[in-house]
Amino acid sequence: MARKVTAGLIQCSNPLNDPSASVQAIKKAMHEKHLPMVHEAGKKGVQILCLQEIYNGPYFCPSKDPKWCDTAESIPGPTVKEFQDIAKQYQMAIIVPIYEREMAGVYYNSAAVIDADGTYLGKYRKNHIPDVNPGFFEKMFFKPGNLGYPTFQTRYAKIGVYICYDRHFPEGARLLGLHGAEIVFNPSATVAGLSEYLWKLEQPAHAVANGYFIAASNRVGTEAPWNIGHFYGQSYFCDPRGQMLAVGSREKDELVVAEMDLDLIEEVRRVWQFYRDRRPDTYEDMVKQLP
Repeated sequence: MARKVTAGLIQCSNPLNDPSASVQAIKKAMHEKHLPMVHEAGKKGVQILCLQEIYNGPYFCPSKDPKWCDTAESIPGPTVKEFQDIAKQYQMAIIVPIYEREMAGVYYNSAAVIDADGTYLGKYRKNHIPDVNPGFFEKMFFKPGNLGYPTFQTRYAKIGVYICYDRHFPEGARLLGLHGAEIVFNPSATVAGLSEYLWKLEQPAHAVANGYFIAASNRVGTEAPWNIGHFYGQSYFCDPRGQMLAVGSREKDELVVAEMDLDLIEEVRRVWQFYRDRRPDTYEDMVKQLP
């Protein structure tokens, strides 16, 4: 019997693009804008849904204002609890990327993973934290992740999470495969410019090199007052052969849905034996501190 999974990605713009608005008002507006799309996914039979990076806020890392720390919350916490109820309602697993507060002054860029019965399965913390000019000053707000590269057995598939800038690092992508991921979700916030041409290059390469599906989400629009560029959407699903299954628009808020046949993983890996032919005994330099 074929193992077919229907998954969804939400790409969404900031509805309260007002620099004078409070951080809590913006957080509330973003959350409330997402909810109808989340319910749409449930009603359409989506089995695994992923939201975009820090879904309930703007991408505030062009700022260095610590007021944005007020949007952080615990995982699990109130937002995760709300999504647990929704997951149970629709029997839909959900990946919820939010700004996590571990304790006073300790914050992570994280994603909670909730199973289809509402069970909180765990979280992933973004491992690679950029400090790139202009506008990506994440080291101001996030500690590097300390949970490694976990995978989560949902009702429908074993999944992994990689967040935005992580996608530039093939090492973690390989570890997710070695840990059994069948689908890797990458919630992102990335703008047109230097890295846009990599958006549909790197992650299909990860899918091929590791023999799994990729589901990558990206927000849309511009965000005041920073206006660092246009978040170009184009959320997509890619199969283990590197073929696109569904691609979102560049401009509009939308739910992108695709059906994935997980049996393709076995089929592809029997042809391309990258796991059999690995040579970890030759990779010692990968974990050395080199120039």
